[in-house]
Amino acid sequence: MSRKSGRPFGSAGTDVVQGAASRWSTALLFTTSWVSGLVFAAYIVAFFGGVLLAGAGERWNESLPGLYDRASPMAIGAIGVHFVAGAVLLLLGPVQFIGSLRRSVPALHRWLGRLYVVSAALAGVGGLAFILAKGTVGGPVMDIGFGLYGALMVMCAGLAFVHARAGRVTQHRAWAIRLFALTVGSWLYRMEYGAWFLVAGGAGTGRGFTGWFDMVMAFFFYIPNLIVAEHVIRSHRSSQGALARIGSATLMVAASIFIAFVTWIFVNGAWGRRMISGLMEASL
Repeated sequence: MSRKSGRPFGSAGTDVVQGAASRWSTALLFTTSWVSGLVFAAYIVAFFGGVLLAGAGERWNESLPGLYDRASPMAIGAIGVHFVAGAVLLLLGPVQFIGSLRRSVPALHRWLGRLYVVSAALAGVGGLAFILAKGTVGGPVMDIGFGLYGALMVMCAGLAFVHARAGRVTQHRAWAIRLFALTVGSWLYRMEYGAWFLVAGGAGTGRGFTGWFDMVMAFFFYIPNLIVAEHVIRSHRSSQGALARIGSATLMVAASIFIAFVTWIFVNGAWGRRMISGLMEASL
């Protein structure tokens, strides 16, 4: 036992190992998520942007039926804004959480933060405008789920900005974490659907996204993210026990493996093929 602390001599070394495991697992999840997000952003730009420039916007419906409708130009414009802003969010989000960058170049962090908040607000408003103009393919349940998602994004973006302007760093960081958890939702929506088809063969999915699983996913792609965000926020405010640290690290490593595997499946499947075809159409 240590005379000063009354703790076993080996406990300090154990704390160091647990702390390192927590940091490395967080960094692994951070890096894996960013790479996967970059791939998804490239897919959005290459496919959706490419076919639109080529005058073949109807090909958007290969990704989600009913997404592109020439009779609803407002809906097309709104979802286009949502796509562009979403790609910016996927590219910038992780950068804002790099501590060394925030400390060494605070002005860059502030300006990127402004761009991030504006993009989040535009993505949320664009999605809401699309729902109001055309409605979602899944009907009322998806309308409500996706509408709540857009409203939460706008709210979190506004509060993150307000607290930053007021110099309330702790509150700003909390709302920024919640905002980031929401912004990765559209990307996770695809990941989770892909995993479900691999594991359950698409059980519970129906034509027009009206199956029980489709209805669950109208909310599931962002509500668990917010729960995880709250866990991260609270873990920064209070020390975690050894079991909690080990559990968190294990969960983060498992999530990293899941994201990497499903991203690989998507790239080798629909994403890769559509990215190439979109770029080819735009170049013709």
